[in-house]
Amino acid sequence: MQIAMIGLGRMGMNMARRLLKGGHQVVAYNRTKNKVDQIVEEGAIGAYNIVDLVEKLSFPRIIWLMLPEGSIVDDHINQLKEIMSSGDIIIDGGNTYYKDDIRRAHSLAQKNIEFIDAGVSGGIWGLKLGYCLMIGGKKEYYELLIPIFKTLAPEDGYLYCGATGAGHFVKMIHNGIEYGMMQAYAEGFSLLEASQYSESINYAEIAHLWNQGSVIRSWLLELAEKAFAKDAKLSGISGYVEDSGEGRWTVQQAIESNVSVPVIALSLLNRFRSREDNFFSDRVLAALRREFGGHSTITADINKKD
Repeated sequence: MQIAMIGLGRMGMNMARRLLKGGHQVVAYNRTKNKVDQIVEEGAIGAYNIVDLVEKLSFPRIIWLMLPEGSIVDDHINQLKEIMSSGDIIIDGGNTYYKDDIRRAHSLAQKNIEFIDAGVSGGIWGLKLGYCLMIGGKKEYYELLIPIFKTLAPEDGYLYCGATGAGHFVKMIHNGIEYGMMQAYAEGFSLLEASQYSESINYAEIAHLWNQGSVIRSWLLELAEKAFAKDAKLSGISGYVEDSGEGRWTVQQAIESNVSVPVIALSLLNRFRSREDNFFSDRVLAALRREFGGHSTITADINKKD
């Protein structure tokens, strides 16, 4: 199939590459020209403005947005709305709040432009392993796009979740769970670090051990092993932990739905607290975010006490 990719960041660039490897024709646009030039060298068709991108697509045009959530998505959709046609399709694959999906779909429907929301998980490893896709929107358009989803995802790695917003809603809950899992690992390693055995225990080996048949085995533990193998005590990074916003939305949804989510809520609050201190558990969290998502970390101040 032919598809356009707008946004060639950590995720968008590798998604474009995976689509190219899968035999799709990719028209690529990014606000910085050098990234477009880079993917053109790998087989994509380059576009250097929004109009150029739309003109290079055949009908029905399919455009995948891989942009940071917020006003930048609205800006691009508003531009596209003026130059796309009835029956064209916009897919938002960023970390978007599901209520924004509903609003944007309603706006695009005024010109009969279809909107699909796709929650995407896989981080910087998605190019090799594939991306887990959680998809919302009209089912007939989901079915039309299945060849795209099959290429991006591993086997059984994509799912139609329901009407507009459902894909990003499921991804929001996914990320809330992720917060809680990461916090539990971080606290466990922090207890090991505070024990009388901390000098004899190799944390990379512990993470590897726990992935051999243990009930807490996971990909996150594989990433913890990689992080500890690079820096045994994670002394090279700060425990300052950012959040992408989806943990906040999950807790907000829990309040609106009267559902108790203490683990997710406290894991979010702990990220706020991390910005004041530099505990070992926070360095584990920061290291895990770096390993799975390529998120930046802050270099530790070695003179600051834990």
